[in-house]
Amino acid sequence: MVWHRGVVLKSERELALMREAGRVNALALLAALKAVRPGVRTADIDAAAAEVIHKHGAKPAFLGYPGAYPYPAVTTISVNEELVHGIPGKRRLDEGDIVSIDVGTIVEGYVGDSALTVGVGDIPPQAQSLIDVTEGALFAGIQRMRLGMRAGDVSAAIQTHVESRGFNVVREYTGHGVGRNMHEDPQIPNYGIAMRGMPLKVGMTIALEPMVLAGRPEVRVLADQWTVASTDGQRTAHFEHTVAVTENGPWILTALDTDLDEPAALRYNDYFAGRLEPAGELSKP
Repeated sequence: MVWHRGVVLKSERELALMREAGRVNALALLAALKAVRPGVRTADIDAAAAEVIHKHGAKPAFLGYPGAYPYPAVTTISVNEELVHGIPGKRRLDEGDIVSIDVGTIVEGYVGDSALTVGVGDIPPQAQSLIDVTEGALFAGIQRMRLGMRAGDVSAAIQTHVESRGFNVVREYTGHGVGRNMHEDPQIPNYGIAMRGMPLKVGMTIALEPMVLAGRPEVRVLADQWTVASTDGQRTAHFEHTVAVTENGPWILTALDTDLDEPAALRYNDYFAGRLEPAGELSKP
């Protein structure tokens, strides 16, 4: 990964640009979600997201991203035991699979980054539980993105939510600051100790992304040099939002605008609308 070192606090103007990048990103992610069905190729899901990004005059953030070789697609699409960074291609989804879709969009130089995991047709109850817990961990972390909190409070909330429900968080990959660069400081692991770490400040913009495993937390990079998968072959899930710290609490920049955008499928209204519980009703184990 290419990291921009140093925390960059965003101005109101910059946050407005990041909000527009996030809104377009949400529309692209929703288009990708709608393309998911048994028999579809992962390349077709990627194409659905790409069409929306280009329609809005934006740029894909992932395409050409530096690594072992430049990343070759607009999205990352990871299936079952694949945790993150799966490359879309000829693979066709089967009934019962779960698929994680991650999209990044650039508007006027600023990045929006978000992801979700969805079942393909009917999926086993444990797979649905894995998805639900991972999404819940995302919102548990977002709830702590408030003045007076520290980075460790966010990390600890994610870890507690996941581990108290019998799953594990990845250690090698983290959430991250985002802005003009895809990866900025601070790094936000999915595990940590409350009341430790960097204090949260107004203008911080962070992509929180719980990456959760049904089995052991160890992962490996596959032969394509991008895809990260569980070492034990058990299923994984991934949710992500780009979130700003404001004086009035967390602002989810990668939600849909309910006044401008089509409503998401009912099952995903909370995710796409960026709904949070009242601040005093934080997610508990």
